[in-house]
Amino acid sequence: MDLEALRGRIEARVAALTGERIEVRGLRYLTGGACQDNLRVELTVGAGELEVMALRSDARTSLPGSLGRDAECAVIHAAVAAGVHTPAARWLSKDLVREGAWAYFLDWVEGDAIGAKVTRHPTLARARAELANDLAHTLAAIHTITPINHPELPLDRAPFARDADPATAALAFVRQTLDGLPHARPASELALRWLREHRPAPHETTLVHADFRTGNFMVTHAGLAGVLDWEFAHWGDPMEDLGWICVRDWRFGQVDKPVGGFATRDAFHASYAEASGRAVDLGRVHWWEICGNLRWGSAAAVQGQRYLGGEKDIELLAIPRRAAEMEYEALRLIEVGA
Repeated sequence: MDLEALRGRIEARVAALTGERIEVRGLRYLTGGACQDNLRVELTVGAGELEVMALRSDARTSLPGSLGRDAECAVIHAAVAAGVHTPAARWLSKDLVREGAWAYFLDWVEGDAIGAKVTRHPTLARARAELANDLAHTLAAIHTITPINHPELPLDRAPFARDADPATAALAFVRQTLDGLPHARPASELALRWLREHRPAPHETTLVHADFRTGNFMVTHAGLAGVLDWEFAHWGDPMEDLGWICVRDWRFGQVDKPVGGFATRDAFHASYAEASGRAVDLGRVHWWEICGNLRWGSAAAVQGQRYLGGEKDIELLAIPRRAAEMEYEALRLIEVGA
């Protein structure tokens, strides 16, 4: 991409939105995102001080179930209003980074999101001690957003409609993802059959982040700095988020600490119950953890197809090997039980 041309478009578009003179002082791509295009932008608005922001744009291709940046921006606005610890989004624009793509600017948050560093680095030891509690309170705030109090959110897309059974919708989503792969995956089919036969009864529907895990929140030595990456948010069962953060891949080698590689389930569940006033249903969380491993396994296989389809990002080439690991974990969880 011609970054100089993009610089000019940013200055013109943000000037039109704000009525102020805009000067872009720095612009570069950010690495580490396997789904959307992210850039670091340094700019001034009028006579103000230099601001650092992230520019987040639709990629040329994306994973199944990913929101467009216009819908993601609306979800972030609702989350900020609900008191969720997440950076605010501004200046939603279309055709900014590329024709037909939506993009928005996100307040910059300092910190580390690299999983191996969050779970193991000595400088973050103090933060890890409080991270489970901080994240439990963050999830409790997310789960206050419901289809009733936020009917305007553009999240009614199949299969995650506001009136759908969350478990049935999740199974339909995994089924659709597997059907889009060029080869059958017998282990995934076996896990999917178990999930279908043990599907929990409908209970309640809230907003779920749906990718709430180590790697998608920023951490400093002082603690949680902000939750990121809302592109898979949808209406669902709040227990889905509690299961997803325990998916084995998000522990980054710290497998004896099932919650994100830094905490026990008991401590996390106790903090969430206290913050939300909602009892943690261990059977439902177990079901969602199995479903999460299967969902991530199928998504990992899709990332490989994106690479083979021409999107030459080295991360897309590295991720597909996770598919078999996640299938194994889903089957292991079925065997050991809740």
